[in-house]
Amino acid sequence: GKARLLMFIAGVTAIAVGAGILSFLAGRRLYRDYKRRKLMEVSVVIEIPELRIKAPVLEGTDNDVLSKAAGHFPDTGSPGAGNYCIAAHSSTIYKEYFNALKNVSSGMEVKLYDIEKNLYTYHVTDYFTVEPSETWILDDAGDTRVTLVTCTDDGTQRLIVVAKK
Repeated sequence: GKARLLMFIAGVTAIAVGAGILSFLAGRRLYRDYKRRKLMEVSVVIEIPELRIKAPVLEGTDNDVLSKAAGHFPDTGSPGAGNYCIAAHSSTIYKEYFNALKNVSSGMEVKLYDIEKNLYTYHVTDYFTVEPSETWILDDAGDTRVTLVTCTDDGTQRLIVVAKK
């Protein structure tokens, strides 16, 4: 009797705790998705449909920005003008915005929506790797382009994707 009742109570308690942990984790994911959707309403958005990439783009490339969005390098172009340079994390472990960028190919469509939700369409013309110290990729090239920057899988180099209007 008593031992069985204690086992039953312990079992119910374990199930309740497990369910609580699962709902906490699900809640955290829902909250993160909600925050991402809210960010997309008030910021520039980059989308590469073929790679299922869609990310809000905030100003700056520091850790605080890149922990929640893609980041626009200050003093580089703007949507539809100059060399608009965007960085985002990629990782083989974590769900990051630019994880699929390594599967890019020439001709892929890159869409950029500005804050007023005007659409600018680009197509991938080039992709290559550089050393982290190579900042020439941020320079204005005299055309209208988007330059995407992310880490290579081993993190030692940077994958660069260039898309032009």
